[in-house]
Order: sequence, then C-alpha cells, then structure tokens
Amino acid sequence: MGLGRRRWISGSSVYNDVLSIPNLEDRIRPTFTKTANSKLSILTWPTPPRNVLIVKKRHVPVVRGALVSLARHLKGNYPSTNIILEPSTAHSVHHELDFPVYTLPPSESNTPFPYTQSTYPRTPQLNPRQTHIPQIPQPSTSETGDKAINVVEELGPGGERLYHDKTDLLITLGGDGTILHAASLFSACRMVPPVLSFAMGTLGFLGEWKWEEHAEAVGEAFAGGAMVLRRERLKVGVYDDDGKRVTGEWEFESIGDAHAMNEVNIHRGKSPHLAIVEVFVDGRFLTEAVADGMIIATPTGSTAYSLSSGGSIVHPSVSSLLLTPICPRSLSFRPLVLPADCVLTLKLSAKNRAGKVEVSVDGRHWGGIGRGEEVRVWAEKIDGDKGGIPCLKGRIGGREDDGWVGGLNGLLKFNYPFGEEE
Repeated sequence: MGLGRRRWISGSSVYNDVLSIPNLEDRIRPTFTKTANSKLSILTWPTPPRNVLIVKKRHVPVVRGALVSLARHLKGNYPSTNIILEPSTAHSVHHELDFPVYTLPPSESNTPFPYTQSTYPRTPQLNPRQTHIPQIPQPSTSETGDKAINVVEELGPGGERLYHDKTDLLITLGGDGTILHAASLFSACRMVPPVLSFAMGTLGFLGEWKWEEHAEAVGEAFAGGAMVLRRERLKVGVYDDDGKRVTGEWEFESIGDAHAMNEVNIHRGKSPHLAIVEVFVDGRFLTEAVADGMIIATPTGSTAYSLSSGGSIVHPSVSSLLLTPICPRSLSFRPLVLPADCVLTLKLSAKNRAGKVEVSVDGRHWGGIGRGEEVRVWAEKIDGDKGGIPCLKGRIGGREDDGWVGGLNGLLKFNYPFGEEE
C-alpha cells in the first residue's frame, strides 16, 4: 500500500479505501463574469471540476444518507470526480461506497483515528499571543492489521491548506450552520471554491437548492454557466496597545487576517460586568459603547446574530458593514450601516472592569483581548476571481433569482400578521 493510503479490512467486496488529499491533482480555478443586468455573475470552468468536497450536517441520518447518494451520483455520472470528505465523515461512510474517498491525513503521529468532528486537523490552535507556527511533523508509522504502513503527514502549518489547494467545488448538506462551517475551512483562502448548498437543516436561509433538485443542481454546477452570488466576507485583525498585530488560531502563512462570512463580535463572556468598548470609524472616534458586546456583520450576516440584536436586514449584494450593539446600556445607541470601504475598530477601554473580553469569528471562539487592545475589521475586496464566497444560485419559477425576497417571506416571516394562521 502506497504512502498516504489507509485501508480498513472488510469481508465485503467494497473497496473501503480512505486516501490522502495530497494524492489529488491541484484544484481547477473557475472564472466569474459579471452580468450586465444582474447582481449575479456567471460561473465558467476551464475544464470540468474533478475534486469535490462534501460537508454535511452532523448526527442526522437523513443527511448522512443523502451524502452517500450524492457521492454515488457524482461518481456514476462524472467518473473522473474525486470525493473529499472531512475525516470523521470519511471514516463513517467509506465502507458504503465502492470507490475511494479522500480526506486529510493525520497532523501528528499520535492523532487517533477516527477523528471526531471537533478534533480533525484544522488551522493550528495557537495561543492568542503565540506567533510561531508549529513545524511540519515527520512521517510516522501506523498499524493496520498485521502490516505497518507509512502515513504521509503533509498538512504543513494548517490542514486547511490542503482543502485550499485541492478543492474544485464545495457542496454542503445541511443548514446555515453547515455552510458557515464549510466556509470556515477556507477562512484563510482568497479564492474560495464555488459553493453548492442544499437546504437540509433547521432554517436554511442560505441554502439555495432543495435536496430533490440535486441532480439538476449538480448538472448546472459541472456544466458551467450557472449564476453565482459573490457573498462578501469580513477581514479581521487583532492588534495590541502598541499597534502590533496579534496572531490568532486563524493565522496561516502570510495571511494575517481571518475571513468571516457572517460576523465578528466581541462580548463580555463570563464577566458579570458590561464591556466598555471604544468604537472608531476610519480612525475617527465614534462613541464609547457600554454593552454586553459589539457585532460587526456582513450583509449575509445581517439575518443572523446581528438581526437578533436589533440590527438592520441588508441585501447581500449591498456592499456594506453593519455595526450592531449587543444589549447596550443606552437606549439611544442604534445600529449603523456603513460603507464597505471603511475600517471599523473596536478597542477595549482602559475603564473596562474585567481584564479582557471574548472575541468570536462566525461563532468560532478566537480568544480574548485585554485593555488597550483592539479588533480592526474591514470588508474583503472582491477583485476578479479572488475574494468573497461564490454561492451557486437556484432557480425560482423557472427564472434566475437571488432568492432573498423569498427567504424573507418564507423563512423569516417578514412582517407576518400577528395571530394569523399559515
């Protein structure tokens, strides 16, 4: 058995192979052409996609079954397709497939397999004050049955780089949380692969396709010419009281900022005291917020945590930043919508009673910042094929549509009359 390959022995004729992502060819990079009379872009492939990463919602048997069906559909109709799965998913479903699947190799020689969803290799979990990224581990030996095989450990500083380099198309099966999780795998990548999302979760506001349409949706994604919405992301950097960058768990190679699809927020965490945060817009002092926390959101994130905190709902094609306080002390502190080209700074005041506040990016805990430290946020620039999250759009009533209005009415029950039945 070659390097980077593991086999689980079974009495059936199923291949039961889980191979290492480094064995795949590098990704195919599509282009996006802006249309004249639409807010959407057209997806074009130089050659058909080969490597498809499928991310599913956890612990839902129906979604698990859908993943197996989708993998078989892809391999049956597009034989050159390679299926990439997260490690825990690969281990749980590979025995049901008659072809190999690919996943991340272990990051360390003592990493247990199967991985749990919360421990599979991702970006290095650095201490918030740590600036050194661990060295690449050396290849190790793993026992399989009676034979010892070598396992290639090519993760380098952050397993996500393998996803960045190898994934042509990203497919999600689940709800909005699944899409956010999938997007976080590319939080340090400037060229996120096209995302084809199937609404199989609780809300599904971001899900563009129903599962019953998966054959049609996959056909459109592979053929090219599909309509794509480039969803803006935030860039997030943390700086100390001397203005020097502080590294966090998202740090990877030369990319010093996280990218957030929904929002970044700072909040008081376990402290019983309100946070005191100084807010700056393009370096100019705006106000001193006394609140549970502050949210800076994208238009996509305007229907998430920001909305729950009283923020505005903004169409995803409106280039902007949303500044929303979380339970402010002052009733006159209202949410703001600001231009996307400004830089927002949230600085923890020296008057803050607790020593630090918590920082989260798309619901993922980053760490804390102390008095005098600050979070700087600005919109990622969409330049040509780089920037944003390209989401493949569905069709409504036979016409191309961004689905936003239908989502407001059908899912969020926008302005729904009080007391009326459906």
